[in-house]
Formats: sequence, structure tokens, C-alpha cells
Amino acid sequence: MLKVYNTLTRKKEEFKPIKLPKVGLYTCGPTVYDYPHIGNYRAYIFGDILKRYLKYSGYAVMHVMNLTDVDDKTIRDSGKAGKTLKEFTEFYSKEFFKDLELLNIEPADVFPKATEHIQEMIEIIEKLLEKEIAYKGEDGSIYFNIKKFAEYGKLAHLEKQELKKGGSGRIIKDEYEKENAQDFALWKGSQIDTDKEPINTDGSMKIINGEPAWPTPWGWGRPGWHIECSAMSMKYLTDVFDPFDGLRVNGAQNSTIDIHTGGVDLIFPHHQNEIAQSEAATGEPFVKYWLHNEWLLVDGKKMAKSAGNFYTLRDIEKKGFSPLAFRYLTLQNHYRTPLNFTWESLEAAQNGLKKIQEHYLELTPTHLPLTKGEVPKAEGVLKYKNRFKETMDDDLGTPEALAIVWELIKDEKISDYDKKATLLDFDKVLGLGLDKLKPVEIPAEIKKLVEEREKYRQSGDFKKSDELREKIKSLGFSVKDTPEGPKVLSQVEGPKISKT
Repeated sequence: MLKVYNTLTRKKEEFKPIKLPKVGLYTCGPTVYDYPHIGNYRAYIFGDILKRYLKYSGYAVMHVMNLTDVDDKTIRDSGKAGKTLKEFTEFYSKEFFKDLELLNIEPADVFPKATEHIQEMIEIIEKLLEKEIAYKGEDGSIYFNIKKFAEYGKLAHLEKQELKKGGSGRIIKDEYEKENAQDFALWKGSQIDTDKEPINTDGSMKIINGEPAWPTPWGWGRPGWHIECSAMSMKYLTDVFDPFDGLRVNGAQNSTIDIHTGGVDLIFPHHQNEIAQSEAATGEPFVKYWLHNEWLLVDGKKMAKSAGNFYTLRDIEKKGFSPLAFRYLTLQNHYRTPLNFTWESLEAAQNGLKKIQEHYLELTPTHLPLTKGEVPKAEGVLKYKNRFKETMDDDLGTPEALAIVWELIKDEKISDYDKKATLLDFDKVLGLGLDKLKPVEIPAEIKKLVEEREKYRQSGDFKKSDELREKIKSLGFSVKDTPEGPKVLSQVEGPKISKT
């Protein structure tokens, strides 16, 4: 049985979904104001592995990943770029989807946008105002009173005295530090002269004082960051709004989501505030299992543009690396272990991935009749399958899973057919794209060099033979000497690595 580490309880727990075999999974997606950095993608790869393994284990997964297209950053940077909020955020949304494909991350079932779920946010805030857990400030904004929610701080494990020390004020910013445990903004008010601009009744957006704003019963404004995720996750994964046929429990209202994922940087304030506003509104637990991946560091330091160690997938590709090499690098480390990124570690990961790809392509037959996903049941293969499942069941142990992949590749007792089929089976979880690999046709020039090299090797001129091997390698191919003669392999994702 799958066990996962629940941040809420600080322990591993057996995974038991609300209603078998269905699982509701919510992943905090990107704020689409720039290209996500590789630390963001560690979180999305982790979420992808989790989803893949849930599906591999027989669950029916409904996956939702939001796109934050209105917040402090999107408004600030769209203004700097001289573009409307919509055209600015749509550009980066499209770039994000391209990156997901490069990393072989399966798309979510729904990618809801914050700007398209304003009404759901308003409904939650109205409930909180009715219960007097939220209140209107002098600036026209709506704030959540953290003193009215007895369990505030339970996810981030904030001490009560910390809350008393910092809980007397209000904070309007979307992102802030743990030391600022204060009443947070659910809705940010806009100052508008209603005599000149009467409130429209169709709910459409207006630009007020350079910022987007929507009408509400309490005035014009825009949502805070935290309320967005509560509204969008509950919209698609619970019955809080429109009944969602997928995850109802015996026809009764269900207000709880199975799994919520994200990086540890989101535990406070974002996820803590999501819990507070959601549970205060519904009176039910918001999420059953909270799963968080650890930081990605660069040369042992936190990534920051000011430090010059802020990298995107584009930076990785410019240096000649495959995005899948970065995926492989993250899988070599457990998701709850801090990962220190260096260019040397990425080079080692690319070489490791390339060897797996080459071994896979070398196996025969070239094409397997696995249209229905059938997997060999030979005793030797079952041993590997059971071990693979055991390590993944233990809180998604991908480093051990990769070690099992290597053991399988080197096991000469397993037939090529069984080995290739089992690698494909494991890759349903690991997502290294083995099913998309195709043998590259060997050019005539390479074949000629291989024949020439073989003559030198047969005659004992190994110096000349090695020189030709290096020349072949420089052209993107490698030669493996076998009892049946030389075998030529293409260097999949061949390295063109620049350390500068």
C-alpha cells in the first residue's frame, strides 16, 4: 500500500482516498508573469511522478493545476511591458505548456485561470463575512481574521505565541515571511468614484487606477493570491460549488480534497492561508494529504536573480542539455531531500540518461506489441516489478527505483523482450520518454568509418582504431564491439556542453 509523508501530521501515512478508486489531486501551478525557474519545475516533476504512480497503481486521478494570472507580480510586470494583463499572461502560459512537454510532464485535466473564477472567490468571501471571520478594512479590502480561526498555523506548525506576537496587524501583500503572521487580504479594494463609474451588474472587469478590478457586493477590487487556489481547487474537486460528479461521497456534499502538492516554500503563508479560509468557510477539512517537495539549491545557495544563479529551462538548453536530463537529475534525489543543482551534476545526469536510452534502443525487438500495455510475467521480471512497487510505495522512492532500472538493464538472465517491456512499464511512472525513442538511421559516412575502424582493429592497430572511435563519437555516434561484430548506436541527446 502506498505511504506518503503528510506535512500536516509530520509523518508517513497509508494513502486512503476519500472514495475509491477516485483521487482528487491539486497542484499549485505557476504565476504566469515570467518563465518558471528550475526550482518551480522540481515541484511540477514531483507532482507528475505522484500522479503517474497513482494511475499506475490503479487509481482514477482528477488533476487540477491552477494558473495565477492576476496578482501583484502579473499586474506589475504587465504594466512595465505595456501590455494588457490578458495578453501578457497568455504569452507566459503558452511558454509554460511548452516546458511541460519538454519535461514530459503529463498535462493536468484542468488548468483553471484565476481571472475566470472570480465569482467562486466572491462566494467564499461572502460566507466568511457572514460568519464574521472576515471583515472590511478602512482601505476597502477584505481581511481574514486569523484569531477567529483556532487552528491557524497548524500546517506551518506556528507556535501560538508567534501568532499573538504578530497577529495584531494586517498585511496586503500576496507573499510575505513567516514572521508576518497577520490578518491577510482575501480581496484588495480599489478606490472608485461610483458616481462617475457606477458598478456594473455583469461582473466584467475594469481597469481602475491602472489595476484590474471586478465588482462585488462590498465594492470594486481584485482577489488576493490565497483565495484563488481555494476557489479553483474546490470548484473542480469538491461539491462546494456545482456538484462535481467525480468525487462525491455517497451523494453527500464533499468539501475535502484528497491531495494538495507544492514546494516547501508555499507551506507558509500560501497553503496555511488556503486551509484557514477554506475550512472556515465550509466547516470541513480542506485537504486530507499535504505533500511538499524540498528546495532546489544552486551551488548550495538559494536561487535568486540578484545572485546570478537563477536558471530556466532555456538556460539549460542553451548549454546543450536536454530538459529530460533535469528530470532525471530530480529523480536521483528523493523529493523530500534538498537538491543541490550544479552544471556538473546535470552533466552526469545527462550522461546517465543517455546510457539508459542507448541500452533501451539496443534491445531487440525494435518494436514491441504492447498496444494494450501488457507486461511480461516471467519470474525474473516479477522480482523487479515487485521491488519497483515496494520502493515507490514507500513515499515515492525514485532514487531506489532508478537503481532497480539499472539492475534490470545489466541483468543478462532477462530476455531483451522482457527487459524492454519492463523498462516501458517502469517508465509509465518515471516519465523518461522511452516510448518516444526511435533508432536513428546510420549515415553512410558513419558506416564507412566503422568498417574502416574494424579493419584496423582486426589487424591489431588499436591506436588507429581508437582514433576512429573518437572521430565517430564526435559525429554523434558510438561503437560497441560484440561477438557478432561492431554495433553502431546514436548518441541520444548527445552532449554539446559548454561550462561557460
